[in-house]
Amino acid sequence: MNDQANSVNERYVAAKPVSLEGWNRHDTTWMLGLFGTAIGAGTLFLPINAGLGGFWPLLILAVLAFPMTFYAHRGLTRFVLSGREGADITEVVEEHFGIKAGALITLLYFFAIFPILLIYSVALTNTVGSFLEHQLHIMPPPRAVLSFVLILGLLAVVRCGEQVIVKAMSLMVYPFIVALLFLAVFLVPHWNGGILTTASTVPEPSALLHTLWLAIPVMVFSFNHSPIISAFAVDQKRRYGDHAEERSSQILSRAHVLMVVMVLFFVFSCVLTLSPAQLAEAKAQNLSILSYLANHFSNPTIAFAAPLIAFVAISKSFLGHYIGASEGLKGLIVKSGKRPASKTLDRMTAAFMLVVCWIVATLNPSILGMIETLGGPIIAAILFLMPMYAIRKVPAMARFRGQASNVFVTAVGLVAISALIYSLSA
Repeated sequence: MNDQANSVNERYVAAKPVSLEGWNRHDTTWMLGLFGTAIGAGTLFLPINAGLGGFWPLLILAVLAFPMTFYAHRGLTRFVLSGREGADITEVVEEHFGIKAGALITLLYFFAIFPILLIYSVALTNTVGSFLEHQLHIMPPPRAVLSFVLILGLLAVVRCGEQVIVKAMSLMVYPFIVALLFLAVFLVPHWNGGILTTASTVPEPSALLHTLWLAIPVMVFSFNHSPIISAFAVDQKRRYGDHAEERSSQILSRAHVLMVVMVLFFVFSCVLTLSPAQLAEAKAQNLSILSYLANHFSNPTIAFAAPLIAFVAISKSFLGHYIGASEGLKGLIVKSGKRPASKTLDRMTAAFMLVVCWIVATLNPSILGMIETLGGPIIAAILFLMPMYAIRKVPAMARFRGQASNVFVTAVGLVAISALIYSLSA
């Protein structure tokens, strides 16, 4: 057995797989961990981006939200489960498609996820700095010090291990769910029709399709939690063995129901309160929906709560994306020919992440949005297209062939990638 396999086995100590028993705390922890990775800072911009298209496109996107997210992430989970025991996504690609394809996907996987981690580092520093200055009326420390302390704090959680990360994320989910519910319910008395003013006019089919085409990537990436899927699948296989696919699908379905119901209630509550013109104003000001609502109502409660909610949202997503980014970086190091010990590899990865995230968060560059957009097509290809290609070509996934959901996932993936490329060239 090679060093890479030994490294994997060191991380995932062999435990006898349990039978498919009733739902348990382990399953709940993962369900909330998946929710925590997906539902983050992007959710706070979703009402603006999704609501600008009008009522009918938003309604169609709401109907498509669950199948788009569930079938895609289930396909990626099945792909990882199709590999050998303890193999993560980068190793499964190499196992099925060869060394060169494995190296290419590992490189793309890392460069699709790592820039998002940098974006969260910047956003976290900005959020906490603004909160200290405007809500607590405390002069924040120098940006270099603040960003270092914040990122070091999150990496301290990372150093405790993957299971601690998932548990920390699942705990952070509870206040976030409560906060989203509170805001959605708080807005109910202020519903004035908002986006319903556009419901009386049914758009032309060509205009409707064009709006949906450009809006689907927004919905896809608002619920995206592909960076944690590899670790999720590996853990399910270790725990449930031959029953891993069935239990993984159950956990994913419950996580996605929770995501879709919570987020859509929040989105519709926002767009029923604000008019399309106000949503456009929020987009022009580059504000999250929380910041715009705080200014709109001049409400001190929202003004104080908004940055706290954003802090929790960003921290959750940072931890979830760290798992995927570190997985990709470790894969790149191993595939470069260097095979350090598992603990050494973990330390090298953590040190690299700390230094780069700290430098970028300190510099606060304005190009990060562009970097995230450039990573979008890669994420869509890995999440939607690669598992569907594997179903057709890999014998270990042959039992999933012929399902209608495969055609649906492939179509959504192609739509998302084409829309993202169009947006970049526009």
